[in-house]
Formats: sequence, C-alpha cells, structure tokens
Amino acid sequence: MLKPVKIQNKVLQVPIIQGGMGIGVSLSGLAKAVCKEGGMGVISAAMPGFREPDFEKDPVQANIRALQKEIRIVKEEVPNSFLGVNVMVASRHYETYVKASIEAGADAILSGAGLPLDLPKYVQNKALMAPIVSSARACRLICRRWDGHHQGAPDFVIVEGPQAGGHLGFKLPDLENERCQSLEEIVAEVKKELEPFQEKYAKSIPVFAAGGIFSHEDIVHIMEAGADGVQMATRFIATRECDAHPAFKQMIIHAQKEDIGYVKSPAGFPGRAIQNAFVKSRQGQPNQKVDNCLGCMIPCHWQDTPYCITRALIRAVQGDTENGLFFTGTNAYKISEISDVKSVMNSLQGLGKETK
Repeated sequence: MLKPVKIQNKVLQVPIIQGGMGIGVSLSGLAKAVCKEGGMGVISAAMPGFREPDFEKDPVQANIRALQKEIRIVKEEVPNSFLGVNVMVASRHYETYVKASIEAGADAILSGAGLPLDLPKYVQNKALMAPIVSSARACRLICRRWDGHHQGAPDFVIVEGPQAGGHLGFKLPDLENERCQSLEEIVAEVKKELEPFQEKYAKSIPVFAAGGIFSHEDIVHIMEAGADGVQMATRFIATRECDAHPAFKQMIIHAQKEDIGYVKSPAGFPGRAIQNAFVKSRQGQPNQKVDNCLGCMIPCHWQDTPYCITRALIRAVQGDTENGLFFTGTNAYKISEISDVKSVMNSLQGLGKETK
C-alpha cells in the first residue's frame, strides 16, 4: 500500500499522478477516473478544442472553451478531486491557458516542454505549481528564478527521465547512445537542489518521478531511491476511461518493443512515439510549409517545419493509425489488453492483479 503525500494544503491519497497527454488523450474521462481512485488526474491543455465547431477559425477560443468544460466536468462529478492541468511552456498562448485552467477550478498547474520561469506570475497563488524537469540544472534555474523574481518556490516537482513518452528534455544523440543520467540519479540531484528552497520557504516540496515506470515494483523502487511518488501516462492509455479513440488504444496494445522509437518534433524537442507509417514517411524528408497553421507552439515555424504536429496528433486521437502521431513511453509494449483505471490503480498500489 502506497502512502498519501501532502502537497501544501492538499493531500494526494495515492501518490500517483496521471501524466497529461495531448491532443485529447487525457481529458475529463481519464482524469475523472484517476481522481476517483485517489490519484491526481491531469487534463492536457494541448489543443483540447479540436472537436469544437470553430476550432479551425478560432483555435484559441475553442481551446479555452473545451479546456474549461473538461475541468468543470471533473470538479463537478468528483468534488473532492485533486485535478491538475498540464500546460506546455512551448504553447503559443501559455499564459492564456494557465489562467483559463485556474478560472475553471484546476487544483494544480504542471508545466514542462520548456522552463516555466514566470509561471508564478500567471498563477498568483490560486493553484499549486509543479515544474516538469529532466535535470537538476533545469530545477535549479527555475527555483532561482521563482525565488528571485516571484518570492516563492515550487509546490511539487516532476522529474521526467529518458524513458518517458512524448516530448523529451534530452538531446537526441544522448538518448540514442544511452548517455543520459538514470531517473534515480536525476531524482537524487533534484532533491538536493530543492533543499535550500524548502528551508527558506519552510515547506516540503515533494518530488514525483516519471519515465519508464510501469509496475508496483517500479514504484516501490523509485520511492526507495528518494521519490515521494510517481507520474505515469502511457500506463493509462489502454483503459476504457481514456479519452483516446479505441484504435489508439489498440496501437498501444499491439506495439512491440522494436516499434517504439524517436521522432523529430516541430517543437524542437526529440520525442518518443510508435514508428508507424506516418513516422517512417517523414524520415529523411525535407521540411514543408503548413497551410492554415493553428499556432500551437512557439518554436514551430509553419513556413518550414517537419510536419504539423497538431494535425498529426489529432489524427492519432481520432483513430487514424496510418497517418497519426502516437506518442508513447518506452514500456508500452508491456501492455497487452484493455483494462480499467480502477484495476490499474489497484495493481500499481500492490492491491492485487490487474483485471482485464
């Protein structure tokens, strides 16, 4: 049985955070189910409005409307929920989505894909804040900035190691040649960096480890190495409650170890995804001009980009197995059947075998 973790004024009954997955993979359906089981459900703020009728014409307003609707569904149906929203720093309208999430009732803002140096300015103590980092150096830069400019420190920190899915905070050559630090090493170094800020602000700053964690044994191991809890994303895709299309879930179920590899993202980060026809078709191909750019991420230049990541992810969540981009963690190949969130959470807590 895993012990609860106190995060400032709230208690996470089960120290498991369900990682945010865009586009549309982790919305209210999945987040609500995780919250019901005592974990932290997380909604992704990455283009949640893709189903809205005005998405192509006004994606920002469509995203705000959809994001707030998804947040309110969770808060209304699970009143005691611990709900997070993942907002990427690379989002072109980062501040807007952070403020919209808080207005709708999000309990915490989780922020990576860049350094959330000014997140406290947007949150203004109205929600808990968690930077997502892949190194002690990144944690140090964020903490010093928050301390010097915003007179505060993170409420909790998520450490994503090199085995995570989606965008990765490591250089591709290091990933390919296995030159990255282990998750255990990064956790230990991040905890060391947090010590002076915990002392200065007289608060505990829990650290949650992510990337390659699959089983109860994995959780026990990383917690023995110093983590206070874990974040897991891929583990929840093949559940009935996940918001992705059934075909997306089947992609995860049928993925073999050799099917999971790296992709070049227009955001400038390497990513881990299933090597389907779409990914293979873009390998070695020149950049292209994207028509009707939706303005999703700052680093992407629509006039010269590998592909439109928003449309590739939308195709995936809608079940287009040939032309979609299917982000996933390194252990997706270990998932062989559809399950449900309750049994996954029970299994992760060591409360019995997972039921299919």
